[in-house]
Amino acid sequence: MPHTHPYPDRDLQEVIARNRTARQILTAFSSATLTLADIWQYLFTALDDTLTLTTQLTGLRADLARTRRRHADLIAAARATLAAHYDGEADPLFYLRDELTAQHPPTGDAG
Repeated sequence: MPHTHPYPDRDLQEVIARNRTARQILTAFSSATLTLADIWQYLFTALDDTLTLTTQLTGLRADLARTRRRHADLIAAARATLAAHYDGEADPLFYLRDELTAQHPPTGDAG
């Protein structure tokens, strides 16, 4: 069964491009009808929020990708540990310890 993500993947470049186009349209309208300045400012602020959210979403996606990779690496280490145990290796926990050390290197503080 293929892995599907629970959230649809939106093309953020496309979102940013639509935001830019909307800004250009608003700029033209706001120049033509200055009496609606408060409304135009509200809409510009909303577009700013979209760019902020896009930046945050990009960072969250990168965090999620790192977390998924670390999780997959831990599962692989656990499987290697179990296989080593069944094969009778002298130190089957080596694989798990090695991966945990790789993900969380010692800081040198003994506590």
